[in-house]
Amino acid sequence: MLRVNLICVGKLKEKYLRDAVNEYSKRLSAFCKFSVIEVDEEKTNDDPNEAGIKTILDAEGRRILAKCDRSDLLIAMCIEGGQMSSEKLARYISDRAVSGVSTIDLIIGGSWGLSDEVKSRAKLKLSMSQMTFPHQLARVMLCEQLYRAFSINAGTKYHK
Repeated sequence: MLRVNLICVGKLKEKYLRDAVNEYSKRLSAFCKFSVIEVDEEKTNDDPNEAGIKTILDAEGRRILAKCDRSDLLIAMCIEGGQMSSEKLARYISDRAVSGVSTIDLIIGGSWGLSDEVKSRAKLKLSMSQMTFPHQLARVMLCEQLYRAFSINAGTKYHK
């Protein structure tokens, strides 16, 4: 069974968002071995300079990559990534599973984004939208899209 890890910087603060992620986690368990892995957010002042932001990204990037095996397929969620329909994401996941990928790591960075090292390791850079969403809501949205993708691949009625 395919393993799918959602690797995120920081913890979900709001109970209703945690509840939503937990619900999608339960639903996804019918299709894959799904887990959410949280890494610590780097502490900083409210207005870091460019060098400070790079230090933050590098520290968080090291924490993220420590959770990924070299054989995992990494998908970086980032603004410079391309966009996909739900159907195309479903096909992408299915094609990778058929080609022998056993673990997919989807990565959501912190408020400053993802380090260059994480993005360079990623096989796919994916953007949810041209709009900006809070990172905590993006986590719920990505869980829903994963559930939708697996539902499409399984031919269930969830996706209309």
